[in-house]
Amino acid sequence: MSKSLAEIAQELKNANKKVQLIYAFNGGGKTRLSREFKKLVEEDSSSDESNEGAEHSELSQKYILYYSAFTEDLFYWDNDLIGDEERKLKIHPNSFTNWVFVEQGQDQHVIANFQRYTNNKLTPRFNPEYTVKNDNGQDIIIKAFSEVTFSLERGGDETSENLKISKGEESNFIWSVFNTLLDQVISILSVVEQGDRETDQFDQLKYVFIDDPVSSLDENHLIQLAVNLGQLIKSSEYSNGEGLRFIVSTHNPLFYNVLYNELGVKNGYILSRFDDGTFELDEKKGDSNKSFAYHLHIKTLIEQAIEQNNVQRYHFALLRNLYEKTANFLGYARWSDLLPGDKKAYASRIMNFYPHNALSNEEIAEPTGPEKEMVNFLLNNLNKYGYWQQEEQNG
Repeated sequence: MSKSLAEIAQELKNANKKVQLIYAFNGGGKTRLSREFKKLVEEDSSSDESNEGAEHSELSQKYILYYSAFTEDLFYWDNDLIGDEERKLKIHPNSFTNWVFVEQGQDQHVIANFQRYTNNKLTPRFNPEYTVKNDNGQDIIIKAFSEVTFSLERGGDETSENLKISKGEESNFIWSVFNTLLDQVISILSVVEQGDRETDQFDQLKYVFIDDPVSSLDENHLIQLAVNLGQLIKSSEYSNGEGLRFIVSTHNPLFYNVLYNELGVKNGYILSRFDDGTFELDEKKGDSNKSFAYHLHIKTLIEQAIEQNNVQRYHFALLRNLYEKTANFLGYARWSDLLPGDKKAYASRIMNFYPHNALSNEEIAEPTGPEKEMVNFLLNNLNKYGYWQQEEQNG
């Protein structure tokens, strides 16, 4: 049954689950859902009577720790358009970044996390606090950790300074800040007795919503991130409805699959958007969440054969396997339902004929030129379902 994102957010909030894992296509509503969920939780915080009439820090009143494309808006570039030398990534401070950098001094952990997923020679350098004069001669204090520059060691004594890193590397850096914060929070909340914790700043925290943590990672680093995040979530205390609850959404099937297996959860969800602007959150149980475990390897084999003009009979079997996995994961009754209408009959025939040849005494000739072109066409056809796409977009 179709629902609004606000209704789905309420369902997620009502669920008594430690982890809810959501897969959705790019443009499918993931980020909008995270905003609706954040809005819902913040309404609870503002109406909490225990917060009235008492002095609290901004941090201690937070009910939700939130990561999405909007988190990245806290970081923006000063490209030094005049001198083209002093390129800096500016940090718009909030309660969480102040906690990580100023109060806890976790900048070295942020750097270590960043280099784990990028390059150990690519080094962020944070600014100290310093004073400058404005045009009127007045002193202006530039706060520490309000900006960061990047340098790259190239071997020997050669170093490239003030680099503008790629969008993917920037995304990695921002995730590293959040990951460091999350690690600290889970460590603090793992102490059961509130009075024994090193701080009470996170006692009110109930939810962590993570939407597509990092784009543009290669497969190895993406798997590593998923494993590390899964281990971090598992280390968080949760029992009898008490403890942090996590919601993780992604458009990346590999990330979803690795995290699903790492967490050992019993079900996941697919978020779908309908043409009328409503949505559906479909529960996927058991092995249906694992149906795309090896899809990237299979896809690569087919792409290499197409590039080298070396499509063979068995590539039709691999292609059909991709269609079967996609149909199974998306809930289609038949893999042939994914075939384009105008070529459905022809495509279905050759995809059945080559993998399941009944003429055991007759050797099938090498695929013809048009048949090889059909393999490329049918592989590209899967992209319209969003299932294989790895674009640097957020829903």
